[in-house]
Amino acid sequence: MAEQDSGERSEEATPRKKEKAKSKGQVPRSKELTTALALIMSPLILMLSSSDIAKGFLKMGDITLSVNRQSLFDERYMLDALAASVGSVFSTLLLFFAAIFVVSLFAPLALGGLTFSVESLAPKGNRLSPLAGFKRMFGTNAAMELLKAIGKFLLVAFFGWVVISAYFSDYMQLGRSTPQADVIAAIEFMLVGLLLVSSSLIVIALIDIPFQIWNHAKQLKMTKQELRDEYKETEGKPEVKSRIRQVQRELTHRRMMESVPDADVVVTNPEHYSVALKYEQTTSGAPVVVAKGLDEVALNIRKVANAHHVPILQAPPVARALYHTTKLDQEIPEELYLAVAQILAYVLQMNEYKRGRATKPKPIKNYPIPDSMKY
Repeated sequence: MAEQDSGERSEEATPRKKEKAKSKGQVPRSKELTTALALIMSPLILMLSSSDIAKGFLKMGDITLSVNRQSLFDERYMLDALAASVGSVFSTLLLFFAAIFVVSLFAPLALGGLTFSVESLAPKGNRLSPLAGFKRMFGTNAAMELLKAIGKFLLVAFFGWVVISAYFSDYMQLGRSTPQADVIAAIEFMLVGLLLVSSSLIVIALIDIPFQIWNHAKQLKMTKQELRDEYKETEGKPEVKSRIRQVQRELTHRRMMESVPDADVVVTNPEHYSVALKYEQTTSGAPVVVAKGLDEVALNIRKVANAHHVPILQAPPVARALYHTTKLDQEIPEELYLAVAQILAYVLQMNEYKRGRATKPKPIKNYPIPDSMKY
């Protein structure tokens, strides 16, 4: 049962999976949207530039029909006439071709955005697999393509019937006017009909776009095992992370022990907690915790302090408060200023007493610690 769960693609793709798929060119695309926009743009451009196109064809007719008999045997003249006639038509159709090219190039970007991947151009063996071919022929995509083809046929047929019905009486009038007027009217009917029929493909595109988004998300779905593997890759294996944390603890412990000899006092619990404080009036506004530890680490701090003749003072409530409220290399909180000041003053007086310069100070019995700092 667990193997089935791990092999079922039931989980949504992670951002990392989506980014990798995009780098391979795997993004949702809608061919129907591109086709619809290109077909709609074609009659629009032709309608906007119809007068220039007509002039180009007239110019071509003037060039090709004004050749005299003698020029027919001049190869150079005929080549020049051919180039001029083709150029006159091509120059007028240049806007049309450019517009279709731009639409065909940028329309796919409306869904999926801009992507470029060399990997997507590489040949893949599964494309030659008969089994994969059958899956493509009878899969969800094939069924959707069949439905779209039927839908396009029905829509185009319906809109074609609507257009013909709407302009039927006008079609019947063709041939009853001058040839020039009939040609202009026929072209107008053709372009309007093409625009209306092409617009019907927008309906197919609006159905295809959400399907492509859904199908793309379905293809990118992951199994639970893939999620776990990706988590290991991004976050690191548990044993590696554990080793890193161990090394970090060792480095922190070593740095703490190197700072203990420079401390002014070590405040203890007396056994479970040890906190080393350093106070420099010229560089800091308050005493700084340079080392702290619990149980075995606390014992090591006391051993180093004894070896370097750093004063050790038993003040259980202060030691617990400093340990729980202050991080390494951080100044003590304001609520403990007064208690720590008493400790530092006591240590200073003891040093003076040992040098024979002052009387022995009385031990501190009560430390002014707020209730919020008592642990």
